[in-house]
Amino acid sequence: MHMETWYFVDSGHCTPAINMALDEALMNWHREGSIPPVLRFYGWEPAGLSVGYFQKVKGKIDLDGVQKHGYQLVRRQTGGRAVLHDHELTYSVIVSEKHEDMPDSVKEAYLVISKGLLEGFRNLNIDADFAVPEGKLDVNGSAVCFEEPSWYELIVNGKKAAGSAQTRKRGIILQHGSIPIEVDDGKLFDMFVYKNERIKERARKAFGSKAVAINEILEEPVSFEETKHAFKQGFEKGLNVHLEPFHLSEEQWDEVRKIARERYETDEWNYAR
Repeated sequence: MHMETWYFVDSGHCTPAINMALDEALMNWHREGSIPPVLRFYGWEPAGLSVGYFQKVKGKIDLDGVQKHGYQLVRRQTGGRAVLHDHELTYSVIVSEKHEDMPDSVKEAYLVISKGLLEGFRNLNIDADFAVPEGKLDVNGSAVCFEEPSWYELIVNGKKAAGSAQTRKRGIILQHGSIPIEVDDGKLFDMFVYKNERIKERARKAFGSKAVAINEILEEPVSFEETKHAFKQGFEKGLNVHLEPFHLSEEQWDEVRKIARERYETDEWNYAR
């Protein structure tokens, strides 16, 4: 079987605005035909709260809580609920809608791309599986992403272990997602507005039965670098691709910084809804 070469971008820990801008720039360059499909891995410095493209901030997100912990809020291009990106590996896949292995359906494309996640968990000796939700997802409920798995997200012992979101813009698929290595649920629930402390505490306690981080599962904790290595190999196997390292030129980084400045660092973009 022919193994296609994709670019692998290891962009390290960047600000929330730069992280979102780089995803957008990679989509632009792939659309122009200047780069092949891309797998990107990254972290967040400072930690960030990303809200979904359609998600309301007012009345849902506790902006004082975000500021108190030194985090930064950014709005994603993708839909879904808010995600706190702290001690995690974040991935992005950028590929054409016309790619022969990409189904037309968003749900089925999730399944194809998420095979890389499944193999990554297996490389860490974690027995993960795909979520197949019963009934309709609660789209009007909690503002917290990891409260409920969506189609073909990864679960371990019934708990959500990775969350993903996908968008399609002018012929290009962007799927990116969060693979938590550790979760501080105290800080996480400071990011959201609740009617009172009692309800907030109840939600926080219930969260432990719904979501799980890698180092809660493993007897020996793993680092960011070890996690990255496991999932890089996982994506190569799951998508049957060879990953070739790609380093941005200074001109390309200038383009990324311009997108960040003009969109992801602006209140107009981040707080518009």
